[in-house]
Amino acid sequence: MAIITISRQDGSYGSEIAAKLSEKLGMRLILKDTVLNEWMREVTNDYQLRMLTESLKFYNNVMDCGLTYKEYIEKKLISEAEKFPSVIVGMGSQIIFADHPDALNIRIVASDSTREKRLRKKYGFGAMEAGRLMQQGDRRHRRYIAVLYGADWDDVRHYDMILNTDDLTIDMCVEIISELAEMKDRLKASGQTPSGQEPEPADRRGEIRFKHPAEEEFARILDMYGIEWQYEPRTFPVRWDAEGNVKMAISPDFYLVRFDTYVEITTMDQKYVTTKNKKVKMLRELYPGININIVYKKDFHSLLKRFGFDGGDEIDEFNRSEKNPVQRGDDKEQGKGTGQADQ
Repeated sequence: MAIITISRQDGSYGSEIAAKLSEKLGMRLILKDTVLNEWMREVTNDYQLRMLTESLKFYNNVMDCGLTYKEYIEKKLISEAEKFPSVIVGMGSQIIFADHPDALNIRIVASDSTREKRLRKKYGFGAMEAGRLMQQGDRRHRRYIAVLYGADWDDVRHYDMILNTDDLTIDMCVEIISELAEMKDRLKASGQTPSGQEPEPADRRGEIRFKHPAEEEFARILDMYGIEWQYEPRTFPVRWDAEGNVKMAISPDFYLVRFDTYVEITTMDQKYVTTKNKKVKMLRELYPGININIVYKKDFHSLLKRFGFDGGDEIDEFNRSEKNPVQRGDDKEQGKGTGQADQ
């Protein structure tokens, strides 16, 4: 196995497992300290290096070489991992190497009570100090993945295996990961593919449950022109609470693959559009590399007329009906509640 990425919670023994794993397998250990204090120190000044430790938004600034700091780090990680078999800790490596055929993505976790005990023992903290350190660490990890990659740190789909170290020793975890890496290598060498793979998400209109008739009409227009699209493929967190939990997010209605652009449809009256505009503005500020456009009610009805579709009256009726979540007061665009998506 050429690449093993380790994502870990503070107090889960993730860093210790990564260090021992690299030693056992003879792989290079790459830490955040390696990236910032060795690689980036060669191409940044003191101010730029300090900003990389303090501001996630700074990662989207463009360097003299024409790449953003984020892109430079990604390319450097990929380049180094191709030169030397590597164990990479954090830095969004589970996202960077998500589709790499020679990567194994591991997450190390533990219960809050176990993590608190370990942090108290390691640093000599009291319960309150250890709990605060644990929460700050989780918040920092979540924000890094959310802001730079628009992903959820806790999403199990990013990982090939998750180990709970409540009842596992460091050595046990190293053996388990080593064995899985060997099994994956053997499977690849034999030319086999893992069975029971989760099917690709449907992207055909007939297999999708649209939440609003306007979305289905828009999909028909895209189909007419042969434009490849995906329906709500990604959710972008835009607001977090003090503990790092997502309090507001937006899931754009469509992603146009060829144009690398998200589209949000709104056919509601203006009084319901303010929150949606606010979310899109926040998304653009937090994710400057994401292209997103809003199609408003007037523009959408013009599209329907242009292409001879007669869904305008049906859409207006839906907007006034009890089926419409905005009319019920629980629409995803209203920003209410504490759920994860478009609230």
